[in-house]
Amino acid sequence: MTSQPTTAPAGEVSSSTSPAGPAQAVEPLPRDTPPRLTLRQRLSRWDVRFSPYLYVSPFFLLFLVVGMFPLAYTAYVSVHEWGLIGGKGEYVGLDNYRAIFADRYFWRAMRNTVSIFLLSSIPQVIVALAVAGLLDTQLRAKTFWRMSVLIPFVVAPAAATLIFGNLFGDRYGLINGALGLVGIDPIAWHVDTLPSHIAIASMVNWRWTGYNALILLAAMQAVPRDLYESAALDGAGKVRQFLSVTIPMIRPTMIFVVITSTIGGLQIFTEARLFDNVGLGGSDRQWQTVTLYLWELGWRLRDLGMASAVAWLLFLFIVIFALVNLAVSARLGAGGRK
Repeated sequence: MTSQPTTAPAGEVSSSTSPAGPAQAVEPLPRDTPPRLTLRQRLSRWDVRFSPYLYVSPFFLLFLVVGMFPLAYTAYVSVHEWGLIGGKGEYVGLDNYRAIFADRYFWRAMRNTVSIFLLSSIPQVIVALAVAGLLDTQLRAKTFWRMSVLIPFVVAPAAATLIFGNLFGDRYGLINGALGLVGIDPIAWHVDTLPSHIAIASMVNWRWTGYNALILLAAMQAVPRDLYESAALDGAGKVRQFLSVTIPMIRPTMIFVVITSTIGGLQIFTEARLFDNVGLGGSDRQWQTVTLYLWELGWRLRDLGMASAVAWLLFLFIVIFALVNLAVSARLGAGGRK
């Protein structure tokens, strides 16, 4: 018997190949291609993508010119013999750093810098916080008081230092005159180490406390007033509100003030330079800071190689101090949140 050929049902396609050849494959439908962007649309996309970088680029370019380049060039000078008149000498490696570490005046300048920094920055931040808290209350003529605390910052540092130099005079100073009225012996402000540090720190505090107070006041103004109302309903007084509401809410600004005070406190120059007529930090360098020591090396001894080495050591010293302050502030902030 011969089998009859079967036909495929209607609607089905046979997969078998016909004698004429293989079946033709079905081509997929073409995908939709994105429309080609016009030049204006491309410029708009580039504007969105690159405009933020162009807006901030002037700062970074200026920072490279006035910040990074002098820093790198100072590092280059610090490893050479470099005179103020003769210019570049031979490469000496780390000899300038070794000579500085062996100089007793460098370590005395480091001690004086840390001492003046502690006597100025710590009381400065505390008093600025208290002044900002008072200015944040409902005072009469508060605009006048807010402007008044900024007056010391506007006064020229040289004028303020000369006034304080006479105020802390050894023989005819106003403070020694007041101490004599109550039977206290006069203090040798320009001879003894600690009194000279206190005098210089008082100049720094007088000039910068109001400036920092206004920064803290701006942060206090941004604290929501609802928090104070809720604290008052819970029975918290003004002092308790300040400690439990104000300080935690302005903690980032306080960290900023602490960091800037640290940087400025370790770079004290004008007040120490003008505290006496010679400007070397005392007869035995009682109040000579690191910046004064750098100035003496660079402009009096005309050794720019050693002066550059001191500048780099001061830079590293400030970075370490700033990182320690940042870590301590962060730890205190975490403890306060807990």
